[in-house]
Amino acid sequence: SLCYCKLTCKEGHSGPTYESMQAVFDLQPFRPAVNLSNPTITNISFTLYAVLGVNEKTQILTTFLWLRLYWHHEFLVWQPDECDGVTRISLPVRQLWSPDIIVYEVDDDVSQACPYVYVNHTGHIRWDRMLRLVSACNLEIFSFPFDVQNCTFTFGSYMHTRDVRVSPALTFEEMSGNSKRYLEASGEWELVDILGETSILQFGIDEWDIITFWVVIKRRPVLYVVNLLIPSSFLMLIDILSFYLPPHSVDRASFKMTLILGYTVFLLIMNDLLPSTANGTPIIIYFSVCLALMVISLLETVIITNVLHHSTMKYQEVPNWVRVVVLKHIATLICYRWPEDVQPPSVRQKDKPESSNGSSVQPASQTPAQHPINNGPELQQICQYLGDLRAHLTSLQKESELQGQWCHVGYVLDFLLFRIYLLLISCYALVIISMWCVWISQ
Repeated sequence: SLCYCKLTCKEGHSGPTYESMQAVFDLQPFRPAVNLSNPTITNISFTLYAVLGVNEKTQILTTFLWLRLYWHHEFLVWQPDECDGVTRISLPVRQLWSPDIIVYEVDDDVSQACPYVYVNHTGHIRWDRMLRLVSACNLEIFSFPFDVQNCTFTFGSYMHTRDVRVSPALTFEEMSGNSKRYLEASGEWELVDILGETSILQFGIDEWDIITFWVVIKRRPVLYVVNLLIPSSFLMLIDILSFYLPPHSVDRASFKMTLILGYTVFLLIMNDLLPSTANGTPIIIYFSVCLALMVISLLETVIITNVLHHSTMKYQEVPNWVRVVVLKHIATLICYRWPEDVQPPSVRQKDKPESSNGSSVQPASQTPAQHPINNGPELQQICQYLGDLRAHLTSLQKESELQGQWCHVGYVLDFLLFRIYLLLISCYALVIISMWCVWISQ
């Protein structure tokens, strides 16, 4: 067995002879250890090059790794001084024994393995592999689009138990730093950190050495903020500003219905950007509440329109409780500004009976009595026309007063509901922004 411990060289020949290497190739099915009781140490390091895709529905993470394996081949040893100073050669990996290292979480492995390995004169082998891994990962998207995912890669031997030991070739900090340099400026995901530990997996009486890596990645939210949150916020801002449209002269309801229709189209478009399992997440709740607030705003406009138009068309008197509650208490509460030529209802109601009783009713009843003698047909007809004209003008004045009263009721309610609407939106925005700030800081 000692003949396999060192390769031979010939004078004038660079590197070990092919005959001595062929003898090692013939031992390819066997683990390269002179004493089989000694385990073969396999050192593992990898660089996360890209996150190719995240499927939240199937809980699948697709990544691209550069995997590097190191192990010691006790039969591939030579003296560089005897081999013309050659310290490293490349050999086909299919001719040599290689450790059966796999990733336990992998669902599909599309590898582009390098067909050659580097062999050092001390027998240490380095094998580089490029892996496209489709692995299972427990994805949590509750805080989408500010979510952070923690996926696990477990490396270990498929069959060998304690005769093949695994250990990290680099520190976890070095692997994390190397991966950040490649993943920093590419793709939707940003690498936060790579953590790991070595442990032993027990199954019955068998034990396997394993290395568990925790790859922590964070989604870059700029795309979703620009395409989802900002347009939605702008539509909500337009809905708020629509309250400043005069409700008596502009069809505010049609404008709000058009706004709701536009927001619905926006929700249909943004459905392609959201994960398929995002139901119940805060961002879905955010869009749902925004749509609900727009509907509430439309209902408020319907109420105000009914007060300004439907009630005034019937020329109904403003009920006393409406005067007290709306025109007095609520108007004072919201600091409603009355026009300069209009007095509050409490003052006008005291003056109205005096002016109406002294000017409208009295002259109409005294007109025939002032001229009892000259009461010809022409004069009676003129008096009748004047009476009808005065009654008509009095009716128009009353209708105008009723319309003005109902307009002020509508304006006061509009001011009140607008402030309540602003309060609801402000509280909701503060809650959402606070939650997302906490997630971003974490």
